[in-house]
Amino acid sequence: MKSIDTYDFSGKRAIIRVDFNVPLNENFEVTDDTRIRAAIPTIKKVLAGGGSVILMSHLGRPKNGPEDKFSLRHIIPAVEKNLGVKVDFAGDCMGEEAARKAAELKPGQVLLLENLRFYAEEEGKPRGLPADATDEQKAEAKKALKESQKKFVEKLASYADVYINDAFGTAHRAHASTALIADYFPNDKMFGYVMERELKAIDSVMDNPKRPFVAIIGGSKVSSKITIIEKLMEKVDSLIIGGGMTYTFKAAQGGKVGNSLCEPEMFDTALSILAKAKDKGIEMVFAEDALCADAFSEDANTKECPSNDIPDGWEGLDIGSKAKVSFAEHIKSCKTILWNGPVGVFEMDKFATGTKAVADAIVEATANGAYSLIGGGDSVAAINKFGLADKVSYVSTGGGALLEYMEGKELPGVAAIKK
Repeated sequence: MKSIDTYDFSGKRAIIRVDFNVPLNENFEVTDDTRIRAAIPTIKKVLAGGGSVILMSHLGRPKNGPEDKFSLRHIIPAVEKNLGVKVDFAGDCMGEEAARKAAELKPGQVLLLENLRFYAEEEGKPRGLPADATDEQKAEAKKALKESQKKFVEKLASYADVYINDAFGTAHRAHASTALIADYFPNDKMFGYVMERELKAIDSVMDNPKRPFVAIIGGSKVSSKITIIEKLMEKVDSLIIGGGMTYTFKAAQGGKVGNSLCEPEMFDTALSILAKAKDKGIEMVFAEDALCADAFSEDANTKECPSNDIPDGWEGLDIGSKAKVSFAEHIKSCKTILWNGPVGVFEMDKFATGTKAVADAIVEATANGAYSLIGGGDSVAAINKFGLADKVSYVSTGGGALLEYMEGKELPGVAAIKK
């Protein structure tokens, strides 16, 4: 496997799979350029080595071909601002314009291709089938798409001399640009710096953590986090459970949770997790109190309640004053910290103070020598909202990819480079 640090890019065209799936406002301006900034060192490495760069990415979830709101042309100003180099654009990743512009690239130049997901071939899922399609029709559509996907990958590969995967956020998807294209560069494929840093950061946390090791797992549902919780129980010394998941655990133990998010079908699972933690000597940390509201709204009336005694008509939307203190004290006592998921509805300022308290504690622990890894879309959004991203050890660009890698699953985008 080649290394981006030792590869000779002189005169080479490098096609780089980046993850530029960034949020845009109503004026199509990038509101969070974290993923763009993350990719800049890899791009600059190729350019500094005498190569040229072809960038390919997806944006959003277009389902019916090209849609202007999903066009990557909207992000060009943000890319140019961070890169400091003019970025040319091909308005169709499969068009003759893309082939011509790629062929004409000179060292130091950068070309951005249009959204890969404007083509069904990128994800490998047939589109446009009628709702009542028969199994035979589905099979035929899948076969036809597989054949056209091969041409799609061949065309993309023909633009370049070397392939770099630097899109950790999509590494868990077996898509054309993350898994299939690598086969066309058997001796010229490698990870970019984002991928290298992500894998190294996660491996260090999961395989060689400094103790005590705490994982803070937030979010709304136990069902969406059960696999990662079970995996982490093989590694951590303690687990802090926050967010809507709290109330499933509390209700499973006989508590009252009012109108709070709750999954009764997960009660047995929650109790099983608690029993397993006890057997393994893992400390489970829950919020003893909650900031409750009489409606899911910034304007709602609020009061603090014990998290296992919330009145009917009220719902827990953040951790309470006592929990802020206990969570912070626990975090600051640890030497390795993994944070995945907010502990409240941080998108509303009224219910963001608990998540901010967690973030502040992680920052303080990091300053005192702890290693902190922030992963998962909402955690990253929170740390960025509070302006603290540069005060923790590592902020992951992956959501699903991070969780799957931590769960021990083989990521197609990683396997394609290593094989």
